[in-house]
Amino acid sequence: MHTLTRLLLGALASATIASSALAGDLNPAAVQFTLPDKIAWKSTGAGSEQAIMAGDPSKPGIYVVLTKWLPNNMSRPHFHPNDRFITVLKGTWWMGTGTTFDPAGTTPVPAGSFVTHFGKQVHYDGAKDGEVVLLITGEGPATSTRVNP
Repeated sequence: MHTLTRLLLGALASATIASSALAGDLNPAAVQFTLPDKIAWKSTGAGSEQAIMAGDPSKPGIYVVLTKWLPNNMSRPHFHPNDRFITVLKGTWWMGTGTTFDPAGTTPVPAGSFVTHFGKQVHYDGAKDGEVVLLITGEGPATSTRVNP
């Protein structure tokens, strides 16, 4: 019985140590994180929302943003001055190229896909029947120049 008690106390001590290690505080100088319900989404006024995660897209330097396309919204033909690297996190993103806006001719890009938008190349994109969330990384300033056909 004495051995069983020591075994149980040892297991309890191990569980306590393990759970306190898991619940420990992270050093903010080493790691920073934002839980999904704390991400600060802001409307862009163009059928999408954006959350700036790192950097400042309006200034020179690296930036990381989350973009949420709301259903039935697409940009019009435009280009950016620099390359942008995009991961589709949720939904199906629809993309087209060229100066003629043709939503019916867009290509579906499902969640999990990686896309490069090359600087100064005309494209348009957005969501059709469902919400789309993108992770976009690029070099600022991240301006957008609309192109007329």
